[in-house]
Amino acid sequence: MSLLAVGSIAFDDLETPFGRREHALGGSATYFALSASRFHPVRIVAVVGEDFGPDQMGVFDRRPIDLAGLSRVKGLSFHWKGTYGYDLNEATTLATDLNVFADFRPDLPVNYRESQYLFLGNIDPVLQLDVVRQMTTRPKWIALDTMNYWIRGSRSALEAVLKEVDILLVNDAEVRELTQEHGLIKAYRKIQALGPKNLVVKRGEYGVALFTPEGYFAAPAYPLENVFDPTGAGDTFAGGFLGYLAWIERMDVTALKHAALVGSVMASFTVEQFSTERLEQISQDEVRNRLSLFSDMIRVEDL
Repeated sequence: MSLLAVGSIAFDDLETPFGRREHALGGSATYFALSASRFHPVRIVAVVGEDFGPDQMGVFDRRPIDLAGLSRVKGLSFHWKGTYGYDLNEATTLATDLNVFADFRPDLPVNYRESQYLFLGNIDPVLQLDVVRQMTTRPKWIALDTMNYWIRGSRSALEAVLKEVDILLVNDAEVRELTQEHGLIKAYRKIQALGPKNLVVKRGEYGVALFTPEGYFAAPAYPLENVFDPTGAGDTFAGGFLGYLAWIERMDVTALKHAALVGSVMASFTVEQFSTERLEQISQDEVRNRLSLFSDMIRVEDL
């Protein structure tokens, strides 16, 4: 089985009330792959520039992450600069330099085109649809992330690719903008009409909401004593959620509920340090122990 992820690899300059980092490794595909590979092998399609060197490549080493789809081209890698105040739910973007990412056109290696599972990271929906059309066989499921920029500026292209999608992963503001509904249950019904049968709403420090044809589910965020940097938490969640689903080879409502808890736990590791620092360090035992604690925390005996 294979899980294909198409997205960005970037360098971030970021500052929070608890510190700062410059030229830190980031990007949706980076966080996704480091999280998902804890559960299932991952293939990455992305682009980097000449500034992406051995130190950055080393982050992916010794993990089941296939980089045959990673293109290195002349120029600088995608770069984002931002700050967070004490409300860590919202970042202020100071600079976005697309650099080589501006001309990114995903070209899947031949063996990638039969991947059983596909995650379309937050990129232009025209490119997302092109990736779907490059697949020689229809994946068992296709998951997609997007953002307000594409919802506002590329609505028709986004709706075209959503027809092919099984799982949509977005935050509160994005699902409300996409559906023009404030209530999430009404929003979910509109999402179903667009194509995806399963909706995952990432709610940051407030947890996650899951909507499926079989019912609804909500879980809190894993409680933490220290939070340093929320950058990449949503992509880490997606990696844990989808990596787990690929591992168990199921997508029934129970599997989706369990996947939501796995995603939340993986995201909790990310925010404990800057950039990918914590994701690079965690052991399988730490993941299992935190999942066990989280499960015990939210368990309710028969009422």
